[in-house]
Amino acid sequence: MRKAGTKAACLLLSATIGVFGFDAAPNVQAAAAKSSAAQAPAVKTIPQIIAKVSPSVVGIIGEVPYGYEASEGEEGETYDLAHGSGVIVRANGWIVTNAHVVDEMENIQVVTSEGKSYKVKEVYSDPVSDIALIRINVTGLKPAKFVGSTEKTLVGEQVIAIGTPVSLSLRNSATVGIVSGLNRAAGAEYRLIQTDATINPGNSGGPLVNLKGEILGINSMKYAAVDIDNTGFSIPAATVQYVIKQLFEYGEVTRAGLGLELKESFSATAGLPSDDPLTVTSVLSEEAEKAGVKEKDVLYSVAGKRITALVDLNELMKAYKPGQVVRVLMQSNGDIVERKIALVSE
Repeated sequence: MRKAGTKAACLLLSATIGVFGFDAAPNVQAAAAKSSAAQAPAVKTIPQIIAKVSPSVVGIIGEVPYGYEASEGEEGETYDLAHGSGVIVRANGWIVTNAHVVDEMENIQVVTSEGKSYKVKEVYSDPVSDIALIRINVTGLKPAKFVGSTEKTLVGEQVIAIGTPVSLSLRNSATVGIVSGLNRAAGAEYRLIQTDATINPGNSGGPLVNLKGEILGINSMKYAAVDIDNTGFSIPAATVQYVIKQLFEYGEVTRAGLGLELKESFSATAGLPSDDPLTVTSVLSEEAEKAGVKEKDVLYSVAGKRITALVDLNELMKAYKPGQVVRVLMQSNGDIVERKIALVSE
């Protein structure tokens, strides 16, 4: 955690039939149509969605230091400008962005969709999730609406990415794509949403939006290499909410863990379909040691959930706090055993 002063659907109507099988009177049909239309959700166009969400999207710019070999009489450090994007989460100036956008920034400023600029007063950062909260001293902002759950999100669903690519002068640029995949690991600590909506440098911290105008996630990274196109990733809304809730309450994120160093199988590391368990490479906590866990033990499940990848364990631990006790199923010296481990802070 870092705190700093300036661092910071289609509606289908059937014919209405009268009691004797004749068509109902026109006024009855009209009333039925009106009632059905009132119940159907309004279908918004992509421009309407962008217009709705854009006031909640900001540009972020600041100075990032880089060192160089100083000549005589010169200082050994100078600055370059860097920028990113953010999403307003509270009307009183709180904005969520990526930790990697603001962690090295100084003299940070936020530029709203209206073109107004404000200095950042506070920064709270969680590099593990790549989520940060920043605050500007202004009220009356328009908070974005986050999706309640991504469980109903479908691969192939159309989405919109909004942000500040390449230059601050291009803030609130929008690109359209689909959800390319769900529950991707992609080297992150938590599962990610994959999208082919174009994400360029500067889009980091901006929203990935569904066709209801809800924020599915915060855009975080992309694969950038020769012959790789439109493979970007977004931190799901559930993870974003998990992190910012703790940042608001405590100023930092306290995570629960087993107190073990664990290694994935080759299959899991390579991204192959795998049911292979994790292997204990080191016992880090007294709690785990007291539970009888030893190096080379094999971990099959935690709290009844099968664990085959570290990212799955991280996702599960979001529901727990340090001090809580969980049951784990392990193999030790060839025997299958169940142990109880008190979770520690990680």
